[in-house]
Amino acid sequence: MNISGLIPTEKIIERLQYENPWWVSKEIPTVYQGMSKRLYFTLFYPFVTERDIRRAVVLMGPRRVGKTVMMFHTIEQLIKEDVNPQRIFFVGIDNPIYIHLSLEEILNLCKEALQLKSLEGCYVFFDEIQYLKDWERHLKILVDSYSETKFIVSGSAAAALKWHSTESGAGRLTDFMLPPLTFQEFIHLKKMDHLIKKGTIPYADKEISYCITHNIDALNVEFLQYLNFGGYPEVVLSEKIQKDMGRYVKNDIVDKVLLRDLPSLYGIKDVQELNRFFTYIAYNTGNEFSYEAMSKDSGIQKETLKKYLEYLEAAFLIKVLNKVDINAKRLKRVTSFKVYLTNPSLRTALFSPIKETDGEMGNMVETAILSQWMHREHLDLTYARWKDGRKEGEVDLVLVDDKKFKPVWGVEIKWSNRYFNMPQDLLSLIKFCKANQFSSALITTIDKIGAKKVSELNFTFLPASVYAYNVGENTLKMKTANY
Repeated sequence: MNISGLIPTEKIIERLQYENPWWVSKEIPTVYQGMSKRLYFTLFYPFVTERDIRRAVVLMGPRRVGKTVMMFHTIEQLIKEDVNPQRIFFVGIDNPIYIHLSLEEILNLCKEALQLKSLEGCYVFFDEIQYLKDWERHLKILVDSYSETKFIVSGSAAAALKWHSTESGAGRLTDFMLPPLTFQEFIHLKKMDHLIKKGTIPYADKEISYCITHNIDALNVEFLQYLNFGGYPEVVLSEKIQKDMGRYVKNDIVDKVLLRDLPSLYGIKDVQELNRFFTYIAYNTGNEFSYEAMSKDSGIQKETLKKYLEYLEAAFLIKVLNKVDINAKRLKRVTSFKVYLTNPSLRTALFSPIKETDGEMGNMVETAILSQWMHREHLDLTYARWKDGRKEGEVDLVLVDDKKFKPVWGVEIKWSNRYFNMPQDLLSLIKFCKANQFSSALITTIDKIGAKKVSELNFTFLPASVYAYNVGENTLKMKTANY
């Protein structure tokens, strides 16, 4: 250390050289070379190479979904496409060595390390940007000052990133959301694509093309693995981590978000209360809650509960699903709602792996299927529940057209073959379809596939694993078409 208490320049340059081995070797670190790319890579990469618009790319998402790996894969691809490796900088902002430096000062040190005269044509990657105070202001200045340089940043404190990038970086930042793994990506990462084949399924009196499987038992084994360990690429590829899921996910994802990120962002005083509340929600993922019951169970005041739900949703840990009635009309006063984890393996991390015969399996399958839909933005997903005399009716998942305020479809998510054999017992779904003049609906099963006609309605039955795979695949197709 020198007299001013700051780290000497040469030590920082040494660190930059260590973080950027391709300056010399022309290769990214070996550990990243063999890793499979996420399917979302093909969507992300064009944002990096886009030079017509002067914007930085903000790669957002929960902890441990593979943002840093995606940055290294991007660097590898740039080098493959003949970008000079000495024009690519990577800086891990979470390293304390950079704590007193602005982004521009770090940039100048990269320039000094390589003795560059200008930054024209450079690609600059700042990882874990949220550790820099006022990062969006700094970044906006760089985008304005260095028009010939492309800036790509990543960050995990999702709430902060989302808030800041929309508030103060308007016109200068492009957000790219990297969610937890879909079941389709899980199958891809595990090199199990041979379990899937193109086929057709009966739907609404016709056959539609669909990804199916020639071995439902094997696919269901993978689906159970996905429920327990599927959200995070590193967990999927490491049996060692799976054996110690609690420590890995809980310490690195849950604790850092609950005990550090959210309290520092929102000034939460009682972090243990927030932690207990999240544990309570995680255990009951997929259940219906009311503020009254929640407050009674947790001992937390209603206003505080509302804030906690908002914070946890902003941090991509949970998804709140609102209730509609039989005609998909919103209720004037929100009294009850469902809460889901954004990926089912979070529950395994906090408690223990589930087996397919466990009572919680239904809720975990529902959580997994909803988490496939969460990859699509701007979808008004709800669930329907209504009173019919003394009886209650419910449909698990209802998509509402946000312009016409009418339901588009309803899906019953089951981990059971019972209704395949007795479709007439789906009383709520039958009522819902008739009330909304639907001619068809979809119901998931354990391993049965086929069509049944019940009181002039066409019901399609599909294994939950097959349905989950297709939601993920179709989402990726739609995103690719939109980009």
